[in-house]
Amino acid sequence: MSALKIKKGDRVVVLSGKDKGKTGEVTKSFPKDAKVIVSGVNVATRHRKPSQANPQGGLERIEAPMHVSKVAIATADGKPSRVRFEVKDGKKVRVAVKTGETING
Repeated sequence: MSALKIKKGDRVVVLSGKDKGKTGEVTKSFPKDAKVIVSGVNVATRHRKPSQANPQGGLERIEAPMHVSKVAIATADGKPSRVRFEVKDGKKVRVAVKTGETING
């Protein structure tokens, strides 16, 4: 499997699904599964019984992982862009295809 083009800390736009069009920051990345967790996106609700750790119980909202193909890097104006790798000054860097700008990280 090649390197993931989206990393932790990137601002991304959701391309498909119930949260299409939403933007958020990648909080966690799972390169082996090709999945990412985006803050405030793909929120799943779990009904939890009261337990020793959580005596109150109730509804627990957690961000579920989503496939990396469903998200794209957000450019400076907030629009989605694909990512390519280029070698600049002997270093491999990520570049936004739409704008040509280098993605930090």
